Parts: sequence; structure tokens; C-alpha cells
Amino acid sequence: MTRDNFLFAIIGILLGFIIGFMLHGVMSQRDAERAATSTPQQRQQLPADHPPVGADGNTDPQQGMQQVQETIQRARNNPKDFEAQVMAARLEYQIQQFEEAVKFLLTANQIRPDNYEVLVMLGEANMDAGHFDAAEKWYRAALVKKRDDPIVLDALSFVLLSAGKKPEAAEMISRLEKVDPTNQDLPNFKTKLNELKSK
Repeated sequence: MTRDNFLFAIIGILLGFIIGFMLHGVMSQRDAERAATSTPQQRQQLPADHPPVGADGNTDPQQGMQQVQETIQRARNNPKDFEAQVMAARLEYQIQQFEEAVKFLLTANQIRPDNYEVLVMLGEANMDAGHFDAAEKWYRAALVKKRDDPIVLDALSFVLLSAGKKPEAAEMISRLEKVDPTNQDLPNFKTKLNELKSK
């Protein structure tokens, strides 16, 4: 693969991330809580300020790169702009810059401490960064607001198992099973818990 082809490939990947972010932003404005758990398949509508899409369905790569940079810079220049912080956090998360995503999310949390979506995103970003204690803190804060959210219960069960916290994991798995008895992760969680108990 030549250097030019490699650069075009990277630009194409980033454009995919941008589209995902912008579509997720639309969902967030409609329903913040639902957006926290939405999947790419649920995001079907482009926002009004999305870069133009040509007849072949491709976005201009140069314009897409510029939009990525502008999104990050806008958040840095406007630390009191909640939406800018969340959008930048989504962008950083999508390119697996979890530490940077956490920074933007912490700023967003300072602006709106009670925002459920940000609490969940903080749990997720910290979990993927391997910061299990921080992830537990934020997931538990989310559960205070929405006690029976199966997605958060599932994620927190994983975090507690990963941290080796057997009693807490057992309690969370039990709660998850009551809320979502057909959850596909339950068998694996129970197996992992039994392995921890046998050590």
C-alpha cells in the first residue's frame, strides 16, 4: 500500500467516524437517555450542518478532516459549551482515544452534573481505558438515576468482574438477571464469577 493510499484509507475511516458522531448527535437532541445506548443502525438521519454528500455517496475527505479538527478545537475553545464537549468526546472515543474522551466528558459533567448520557459515557470511556474504579463510580452514578437500566447493569457487571470484586459482581449480576433474564452475557458472567470464587 502506497503512502497516498494509506492516507486516503485513514481519511475514509475518519469520515465514517464523523458521520456516526453527527448522526448520534441528532439522536442526543431528541432523547439524551436513548442516545446513550443507541447503535449505528438506529442513526439514519443527517444533521443540517453535515458536509455535502455527492451523487456517489462519498463526502469530500478534505472537508471531513477539517470538520474533525473544528469539532475538537471548538470544544477546547468553548469549555462551557456542553454540546461541543460531548461531540468532541464522541469523536475521541470513536478513534479510541479514551483518555481524551474522558477529559471532554469530565468538562461536560461539570457543566451538567445530572446529565444521564454523560454519566453513562464516562463509565464506558473509563471502562475501555481500563480504569475500572472510575468506570464503576460513573456507572453507579448513572444507576442512581435509572436503577434498572440493563445496559448499565451489564457494563457494571463486566467492570466488577474485571476488577475481581466478587461480592459486588455477584450482586450486580443478580440485579441484571432480574431486569433482563435473557441477557446474552449472563452465562459468561456467571462462569467468570465462579472462576473468581474458586481462586
